[in-house]
Amino acid sequence: MFKYFSLFYTHKISVFISIITIILDQLSKFLIIIFLPLGNSWPQEGILRFTHARNTGAAFSLFQDQSLILSIVSVIAVIFILFVFKSINNPSLLIRITFGLQIGGAFGNLIDRFRLGYVTDFIDFGWWPIFNIADSSIVVGITIMIFYFLFTNENKKNE
Repeated sequence: MFKYFSLFYTHKISVFISIITIILDQLSKFLIIIFLPLGNSWPQEGILRFTHARNTGAAFSLFQDQSLILSIVSVIAVIFILFVFKSINNPSLLIRITFGLQIGGAFGNLIDRFRLGYVTDFIDFGWWPIFNIADSSIVVGITIMIFYFLFTNENKKNE
């Protein structure tokens, strides 16, 4: 277990990105809870709105009312992400940033699940399911990582 703490000590940028992601996620959710009543949107119309929603499911409101199972799956996912990160020898700066985004996003939503029993979502593009900063950081981190591994020469050097 302690080897994972040393992992983050040696990859300070990942820790920094994770902490910033958690802070921005939790602060934005706090402000939404305080200033925007549940179910309301600001502005009332438009493509991009802030809409206060409670999500008892996974990202993008999938698997509703499964908070306990999703919390367990999230903890397992964090452990898996740490294991994958540990298995990469000398990860590039971009990979360290993507892992920071993924870990920060996972913890941001886990904090909500453990504290509230649901996740607060608020970014509303109208046609797309409502989401939050934690969801965004996970998706952005995974997307950049996939493109990195598919399209960089670093992988081809190792073959």
